[in-house]
Amino acid sequence: MQMQLLKERILKDGLVEDGDILKVDSFLNHQIDIRLLEEIGKEFRHQFEGKEITKILTIEASGIAIACIAARHFNVPVVFAKKSKTLNISGEVYKTSVESFTHKSTNTIIVSKKFLLPEDKILIIDDFLANGKAVIGLSRLVEEAGATLVGAGVVIEKGFQPGGERIRSMGIDLHSLAIIDSMNPENGVIFRKE
Repeated sequence: MQMQLLKERILKDGLVEDGDILKVDSFLNHQIDIRLLEEIGKEFRHQFEGKEITKILTIEASGIAIACIAARHFNVPVVFAKKSKTLNISGEVYKTSVESFTHKSTNTIIVSKKFLLPEDKILIIDDFLANGKAVIGLSRLVEEAGATLVGAGVVIEKGFQPGGERIRSMGIDLHSLAIIDSMNPENGVIFRKE
């Protein structure tokens, strides 16, 4: 079920730009509406009700706030994949390449092996799903760790791009809170019918 509150906010404050870009930076991924994020976190908890989850995995930077609020509702820690190795990551890491639709770049993402364990049951959380590269990359890290991927939750799925279909065809339990069927600067956003 798509989240009505989120859909209303996208229609009110989202800006559609050329190149299939939906700017939601006024409430989701630059300036953050914490009340909306709280409802998003509750909805992810509802969508994955009854599933055993030990950690939430996301990718920096836009997914971190969403994952943290969701993790409050699951009472589990958040692990985020970094886009570059820093001095404070020591020891062995899992790593894979991920292409960003928005940034038009490829990053090597890394997670310390001490934070992804074979006994973990992982829920991936992210802000957008376009081509599915972030979720696929994160799922590769889970697989490499020998952990169990419980599912993936995204706030906004661009249903007219191949990511959702690609993720679902891999057998990943994907829940999107708002699915956009089309968008353009003249007509705005059209959501998929529930």
